[in-house]
Amino acid sequence: MTIPRFGTLEYVFDEYSKKKCWKITGARAIQMISGIVAQSWYGTKDDEVIIPDNLDNIKRIQQIHEQYKFDIRSKSIWQKRSSALRTKKRRMPKIEKLEKAKAGEQFAGKLMIFQREGLDFLIKSNGNALLADEMGLGKTVQTLAYLATEQDAFPALIVAPLVTLNNWQREIQRFLYRKNHSGRIFKDQHPTSTIIRTGKRSELGRYDFYIINYELLHRRILDLSHIGLRSIVYDEVQNLRSKTTLKYTASRKLARLPTMSRRVGLSGTPIYNHGSEIWPIVEILRPGLLGNFSEFCEYYCYINSKGKAIVLEGERERLRELLQKYVMLRRKKSDVLKDLKAKVRYKEVIDSDTDYYVTELNNIWQSLQREQLKAKTSFDRLASYQRAIRKERQVAAAAKIPYVVDFVSSIMEIEESVVIFCHHRVIHGILRQSLAEFNPAVIIGNQSDKVRQAEIDRFQEGRTKLMIAGLRAGNVGINLTRARYVVFAELDWSPAIHRQAEDRLHRIGQDNTVFAYYLIGNKTMDEHVADILVDKSYEIDSIIDGTAELYEDKEKAEMILAQIHDKLRTK
Repeated sequence: MTIPRFGTLEYVFDEYSKKKCWKITGARAIQMISGIVAQSWYGTKDDEVIIPDNLDNIKRIQQIHEQYKFDIRSKSIWQKRSSALRTKKRRMPKIEKLEKAKAGEQFAGKLMIFQREGLDFLIKSNGNALLADEMGLGKTVQTLAYLATEQDAFPALIVAPLVTLNNWQREIQRFLYRKNHSGRIFKDQHPTSTIIRTGKRSELGRYDFYIINYELLHRRILDLSHIGLRSIVYDEVQNLRSKTTLKYTASRKLARLPTMSRRVGLSGTPIYNHGSEIWPIVEILRPGLLGNFSEFCEYYCYINSKGKAIVLEGERERLRELLQKYVMLRRKKSDVLKDLKAKVRYKEVIDSDTDYYVTELNNIWQSLQREQLKAKTSFDRLASYQRAIRKERQVAAAAKIPYVVDFVSSIMEIEESVVIFCHHRVIHGILRQSLAEFNPAVIIGNQSDKVRQAEIDRFQEGRTKLMIAGLRAGNVGINLTRARYVVFAELDWSPAIHRQAEDRLHRIGQDNTVFAYYLIGNKTMDEHVADILVDKSYEIDSIIDGTAELYEDKEKAEMILAQIHDKLRTK
């Protein structure tokens, strides 16, 4: 006969405290725990009590469990939490207080003080780390300085977005001298490097650096596995935020090669949408730090109505402290660049052609209803719905285009350089046509590297004062410090996309305050998207920085906005 256990123990989200706590049920268990834990309260039912999750309470629960045996419903979390009582020694070494490290002789550049501390962080983390400095603080140069300082760091693999591959090759030639196998430095030569541009299997040859984009990685994993890689750098490591993709699977396999000693992730925006995206990244850089994904979600997250794992507000600080202690270095520009001017975000509601918007919206949803009736599978229904949403976003952008053009033209009239970001190719084309008098530079998907760089140079050298860029094509790997105005003609669902775009301007070399204007079409889908961006930003900022950035700053933007409005009124 099995003796029934006297109570249950479960790790749950408590609606009252808005935190993960321990729930205990069973009359005897409740009576006993209430006698030794002062801070406890009843749950949603009379036969359950809620206990805060801290080490003192874990110790008391453990003492009871050793004699009476709870029926433990959250075994993995309990094992992890109770194990902290048995040993003070952690599996992962902490990253000690940072100092100003000196780069090795192979490094040809000069590091700022905070970059030398970043080098020290990479050394002390043994190269298994996430360098999450804000965009524009020189993560590339810190990483190259680290590789130049370590013994046996080569050959190294750089995995990066397609548009940044040439930039990596240029920076390698700019900041590193060649070193031969005996350690001799050749200051008139640079390390050898190759950019892998095809997915077809072939021998790669012998180089110091292999540079490849994320999308090709799974096609060349066998070739890369046989060249004795010692270090791997994941630039814009948020590309690995989904553990179900081919590029993630390939990245994880390469990170676990027996020859691999160093795994460095770089991103100023490691979280794009939700806090749970940090788990796949950390699992590659420091396996096991956050447990398996189920444990991570059970401990830190709740699942929203769309099935997304959202980090609980009460757990965000604890997660951030864990990341900073063992794997992540995060510095904001305001912390380390005291001479850099501020960045100001402003949400500006502008007019839109509501008649056009409503008419087109009705057409979209009528078409959707017909497609839903014809759909044979749930996949077909979902696909048609997503098409409708994309069409509505494009219509919302088109409805406000004349007012966007007026807004930008008014900034140009006060003789300022401006960068406009948009999402759809159609909108990009309309903006180019409507603002043709300013001879704009253009960044858009499918440009060759040569054309793209020529357009950036034309803008940065002052041969044009207007840049029109695609949000996804122009948000990484470029420097646009010539301008101090960035205008978002369209909104993306991810706050990280906008922040990366803003920081093409707000970075080392910028001498002015950067004003970022988010143009919201009145009574359009923009208003809904803007609200979602604010909610996502709060979760991301809480985990990465501990404090949320203001979405708008009316005081600093007031004077500039008054000038723009004055221009609009006099037209």
